[in-house]
Amino acid sequence: MQVKRAYKFRAYPTRPQEGRAVHLLADHCDLYNAALEERREAWRMRQARITYGTQSAQLKEIRRGDQDGQGRHSFTAQQQTLRRLNVVFAAFYKRAQEGRAGYPRFKSHSRFDQVMFVAGDGAGWQPAAGGRWARARFQAVGDVKVRQHRAIRGIVKTLQLKREHRRWYVIVVAESEPVPLPSTGREVGIDMGVTRFLTTSDGEIVANPEFLKVSADLIAGLQRRMMLIRQCNRIGVERLKTANMTGRPKPKPAPGQPGAFLANGAAAKAGLNKAVLDAGWAQFTHILAGKAEEAGRRVILVNPAGTSIGCHQCGARCTRPRRDTVVRPVHGPMDADVNGARNVYARAGLGSGQAAHAA
Repeated sequence: MQVKRAYKFRAYPTRPQEGRAVHLLADHCDLYNAALEERREAWRMRQARITYGTQSAQLKEIRRGDQDGQGRHSFTAQQQTLRRLNVVFAAFYKRAQEGRAGYPRFKSHSRFDQVMFVAGDGAGWQPAAGGRWARARFQAVGDVKVRQHRAIRGIVKTLQLKREHRRWYVIVVAESEPVPLPSTGREVGIDMGVTRFLTTSDGEIVANPEFLKVSADLIAGLQRRMMLIRQCNRIGVERLKTANMTGRPKPKPAPGQPGAFLANGAAAKAGLNKAVLDAGWAQFTHILAGKAEEAGRRVILVNPAGTSIGCHQCGARCTRPRRDTVVRPVHGPMDADVNGARNVYARAGLGSGQAAHAA
C-alpha cells in the first residue's frame, strides 16, 4: 500500500513569473465559475445534474476556442480544477440530504488561491542538490525557485502552486512505501478529554498540552515524537466531531422581554470551546492516523456515544459524582477516563482478534 505525503515549500517567483502565476489562477478561477454556472443553470432550467465527466469532455472544445486564454494551460491541471468543483458538489449533495444545504458559491479571483498539476504533465520537480535551489516547473508560468528545507521521500505525483497573501508556495505530494515499525504486541484504546489530553486503556495518562498556550516548537516536538505509534500496533480512537462540539449555543429569547435572552450556558460553552481547541483533538487524530499509515500501524475510529458513562466491564450505565470518577455499585468507583479508554478499546475490537473487522 502506497502512502501519500504532502510537503509545503516557500517559492520565490520572479516578477514576470508572479504575473503569469496570477493570470494562471485567474484563468482557472474563470473555468471553475463557468463550470459552476453550467451546473446551476442545468438544474434551474431542467432539473438536470451535470457531472465531472460531461464537463471534462468539453475542455478540448473550450481550449480550441480560446487558444490565448484557456488553451495556454495544462489540460490535466484544468481537469483537476473541474474535479475540485465536483468535490464541492459532492459535499453539497451530502449536506442537502442532512437538511443543511448551502449551495456552492462562485469564487472571486482573490479567493481562488491554488492550482494542482499532475507531475510530468504540465509540471515538473527538480530537487535541490548541493545547497542549490529546488525548482518547480509549471506550464504557462516557468521554472520557479523553491526553498526545499527537507528531503522528499518517494515519487512525486502532484504539484500545487499556491498563493497565501503575498507569498507563494509549492505543495509537493509524493507516494512512497510505508516503513513498518517492529511489532510490539500492544493495542490500546484512547479516551481524549479536556482535563487530560488523553488516557489509554492500560492506564497511561498524557496531560493536556494546552496547544494555544505553548510555543510552536513544543507542538512540533509532540507531533514528531508520537510515542503511541512506536509502542502500539493498533490504536482505537473516538471519532469525535469537534466542529459540533465547539459550536456556540444559540441564545434563547426570554419570554415577554423583547431583546432579552435567557442564560443558556453560552459563557461556559465558550470556555469549553477554548479547552477543546487547546487540546487539539482533531489535529492530533489526523496526525496520528497519518503517522500510523507511514509506520504500518492501524488507527481504528469508533463511535464515541456512551463511552464516558457506560461501564467497560458490564456495559451498564454508571453514575458520575465527580468529573474524574464514575461509579458502578457492582464494581465500585473507577477512573472515568480509563473507563472511557477501555470502552474504546473494546469497541475497536482490540484484544479480541476482531480488530481487522472493526468499523
